[in-house]
Parts: sequence; structure tokens; C-alpha cells
Amino acid sequence: MPLKINHRLKPQIILLVTFYWLLVTNCYAAPCYGTKLPRKKEFFLGAQTHTIFKRYLEDEYGKLRSFQNFLLLSYGVYDWLSIDLKGGSGNIKQHPVGSDEIDYASNFAGGYGFRLKFYDRKNIKMVFGFQHISVHSKSTHLGNIKNKAILDDWQTSLLVSRDFKKITPYLGARWSRIDYIHTQGDSRKRKMSDLTKSYGFICGFDLPLTEKIWINLEGSAFDSEAFAFSLNYSF
Repeated sequence: MPLKINHRLKPQIILLVTFYWLLVTNCYAAPCYGTKLPRKKEFFLGAQTHTIFKRYLEDEYGKLRSFQNFLLLSYGVYDWLSIDLKGGSGNIKQHPVGSDEIDYASNFAGGYGFRLKFYDRKNIKMVFGFQHISVHSKSTHLGNIKNKAILDDWQTSLLVSRDFKKITPYLGARWSRIDYIHTQGDSRKRKMSDLTKSYGFICGFDLPLTEKIWINLEGSAFDSEAFAFSLNYSF
């Protein structure tokens, strides 16, 4: 018997498949935002702190960490599709193998993404998302050589949540990648995160404070050790 798909879900499913094939081959961990999406023509405004405690890079580039602060803006294109934007600042701390850590002070950081809700029934939601963050930290000098760094943080994710009266916890999985773009003098190199640690686990929750205000807490493991906190408002 052929599988029958509810006609209301067809646009979401088509977009999900299209976005997946467009992105997963090119994209590579940024916060997932959770499964709470703005309704059509609704806005979410928020303030977020994102900390990457540890992410391993390939070869001799060792590992890096980063601390980022953002203002968030999400817009509901439809009830099941949101566009997510962010802007703020972030730093980069990179520790090469056998060398001292290089500290790049905070400077401009921004990001964008989308979330697609393709299941919402009986208090259970499933959301597919893509998020990207780029951190352009301040340059630093090692001896007489100027060093610059850019952190490009990509991810695709799939989250499942369950709505309870006072909290909405969610779990999920993602595929992520961080690119560390290092310029030393006239030499510019792009180093990826360790590809053996590309798949991660997401755990978080949304906690309402009022009808329009809520907090989001989210942690990740396996691909990177990271934590995000945000305070959000809908209007």
C-alpha cells in the first residue's frame, strides 16, 4: 500500500528535502534555538550567550574555544518556517599542538539560519534547522607577525520536543563543522574541525516566564562541548 502524506505537510516535506541536499553537502556548532517558532508574521527578539568550551581542529592546529554574545531576531514566514538572524561580538582562543594559546580579542560576530517545523501534534514537535555563525575577532601580534582569525561555525540539526505545562524539553542530533581561518603575515589557511567529531547530541529546554517571555538553555556534546543561554520575547 503506498504511503499517504497529509497534503498540509507536503510543502514542509518538500522544503526539508530540498534544504537538506543543498546544505548537508556544504555545511558543516551553533545554537539550535529549540523548537519554539514564531507564528506567521510574528517576531521573536532575544539576547543570547554562546560558549564553546572545546572544539578539536584537524592536524597540528589543536583546539579552540570561543565566547559570544548576540541579539537575536526571528521572523515567522509561515507558522512552520522561521528565519533566524543574530548580531553581536565574539572572541577566539586557539591552542596549537605544542604551543601557547593564541588569544584573539572580541570583535564583530553575526549569524543566520532557518528552522522548519514538519511535525506538530499532541504536544510533540519535530524541527529541522540550519544555523551559521561567523566570528571576526581582532588581530593580534606574535612577535612582529600580525595574526588574524575568523571562526565559521555551521550546523544542521533535527530536534524533538514535548510540551509540558511549565517547560518544553527537547533532544536532538546534528552534524556540525567549524572552520578556523588563520592569516599569519601574508599566509592564509583554512583548517576544519576534526571530521571524526562531526556528529553531536543536543539537549535543551524552553522555560516560560510569562505568556510572551521565556528562557532557553541548551548544551551540546560529542562534536563540541558548548552551552547557550538566551532570554526571549515574542511580539
